[in-house]
Amino acid sequence: MAARLLMIEDDPGFIEAMSYLLEKAGYTLTVARNGREGLEKARQEQPDLILTDLLLPGLNGYEVCTMLKQDVRYQKTPIIIWSASKVQEPDQKLALECGADAFVLKATEPKQLLGKIQEVLAAAPRS
Repeated sequence: MAARLLMIEDDPGFIEAMSYLLEKAGYTLTVARNGREGLEKARQEQPDLILTDLLLPGLNGYEVCTMLKQDVRYQKTPIIIWSASKVQEPDQKLALECGADAFVLKATEPKQLLGKIQEVLAAAPRS
């Protein structure tokens, strides 16, 4: 069975490119376009992994991650935060402090991103 991913992203072009990449790789994908919608879809869909942009309308990626990781039902759901920010080190540190399992730059090569998704899924505790 294909892993179910939730992508929380507000950039239409990035959504289109990532949707193509992830679905071609065999993942089942749900998309949310802001942090609040992301929280709702995470609770409805119960994805195997969540990919969230750092900068989102309303709740940002840190807030979404923190809120999900504070909820006992979603503590084991792996979360990858991504960002186009060039200030990588502070963002990465804060992402991990919020409970994210990984932080990647949006400019990451597609093969590297897919590898990181596989790595995080493989390391995720089974419910």
